Amino acid sequence: MISANNVTLRFGKKALFEDVNVKFTEGNCYGIIGANGAGKSTFLRILSGQLEPSKGDVTITPGQRLSFLQQDHFKYDAFPVLDTVIMGNQRLYDIMKEKEAIYAKEEFTDEDGIRASELEGEFAEMNGWEAESDAAMLLNGLGVDPSYHYVQMSDLDGSLKVKVLLAQALFGNPDILLLDEPTNHLDLDAIDWLEEFLINFENTVIVVSHDRYFLNKVCTQIADIDYGKIQLYAGNYDFWYESSQLMIRQMKEANKKKEEKIKELQEFIQRFSANASKSKQATSRKRALEKIQLEEIRPSSRKYPYIDFRPDREIGNEVLLVEHLSKTIDGVKVLDDISFILGREDKVAFVGGNELAKTTLFQILMGEMEPDEGSYKWGVTTSVAYFEKDNTKTFDSDLPIVDWLTQFSAIKDATYVRGFLGRMLFAGDDGVKRMRVLSGGERVRVQLSKMMIMGANVLILDEPTNHLDMESITALNNGLIKFSGVELFACHDHQFVQTTANRIMEILPNGSLIDKITTYDEYLASDAMARKRTAVTVVEAEEEGAEE
Repeated sequence: MISANNVTLRFGKKALFEDVNVKFTEGNCYGIIGANGAGKSTFLRILSGQLEPSKGDVTITPGQRLSFLQQDHFKYDAFPVLDTVIMGNQRLYDIMKEKEAIYAKEEFTDEDGIRASELEGEFAEMNGWEAESDAAMLLNGLGVDPSYHYVQMSDLDGSLKVKVLLAQALFGNPDILLLDEPTNHLDLDAIDWLEEFLINFENTVIVVSHDRYFLNKVCTQIADIDYGKIQLYAGNYDFWYESSQLMIRQMKEANKKKEEKIKELQEFIQRFSANASKSKQATSRKRALEKIQLEEIRPSSRKYPYIDFRPDREIGNEVLLVEHLSKTIDGVKVLDDISFILGREDKVAFVGGNELAKTTLFQILMGEMEPDEGSYKWGVTTSVAYFEKDNTKTFDSDLPIVDWLTQFSAIKDATYVRGFLGRMLFAGDDGVKRMRVLSGGERVRVQLSKMMIMGANVLILDEPTNHLDMESITALNNGLIKFSGVELFACHDHQFVQTTANRIMEILPNGSLIDKITTYDEYLASDAMARKRTAVTVVEAEEEGAEE
């Protein structure tokens, strides 16, 4: 068990947390939620001991081991991958290294023998002989090929490093596991594996995530951070949302009845307070009136943007024709003979782990990159708005955001343009912020403002949920569901894809395309069955080969 006791954290005069008391018990997976800036990641850092609270303390059941997902992707660059995973249990790793140092000595003393014996005993108790195989199993589950297990961390790209650090956090069955955005940069297979791992994990898990599907799948309780307090709710994210909304509705209804009763009592008192025959009744009602207390309904600190994509004109039947597109980048063929036709009702999700291929296709369709072979043709009625994943160049500007956004508006009026920024929670003087100083989440909201103001009937979005909080993801999700035009998008948010797309395209590692008119869950189910059939075929072939 781990608990926060009267925890307060202040930055100057501002209190991020105030007298927080909460216990996290064994066998539960807690999802920490809250608006951007509420302090979700900060609270995890307090629990892990990386940050000292201004007041209060954190206690852990004696003898229990805490593990957390490291955020510094360069911390272990000097170590091999397998060693980095085993460092998840630092005591076990230290024993391994001390043993190696003793056995490497040219002169082995009696004291060395005694020490080695002690270490061997502790090593066996900690299942040290299975450490490497356990670490390899975690890496394999997360999709890290065995060819990477013995290379240096510095040789890995960012996505592989994330997987190794996640394996490190999971290693050795920790009693308390803290995970901050563990699904970021994971492919779908790795996310599925992690979900199953956490569902079967029997100790305490505390996780911060913006992935609603993930929280629904793994969480048994929700810890909601709002106004510096933490309230626990039993159930997953959807259950929290429904129960919290129900509680607010019930409080409003109770207040409404109380307000009606107050009005009735006040009218009686006003009418009969001067009437001698009714004075006792009026006095009695005054006492009753004083006892009525309205429930304090404090509005949540969460803020939902208003996202509404409205095409300036209706799209025709001919939207997009793609024929035999191929593209090679740095010697790797990322697109290989891709062809498809889009209709006016298509909402296409591009899924799978081939991130570069998806971005390359979008850039070709936007005219930002030339294909090596093939062609594409947009319909004459189409107008396209593009959300780019890498927006570094776009925001390398000293323009105020209102001036930058005005470039894309047919109506060159500052008040009109500020209205779109207001929908995306840029209030007051926010419109004069310079482009280059915006945070990741602000940049995303500016890009979405641009897409709304353009009035396009085709939207291309490359990972639009990155850097967004749960409220903004929900608003964008709803906006795309309502959008009457055509959509092409890549996104790792399961619920986002499932509720938005009616057509799934997967660009495989070899650059070829799978194209199915189906929902995401149906696609995953059919894909799982196909993999199972393939696995059975391989086993049967191996068995036949063995018999021969």
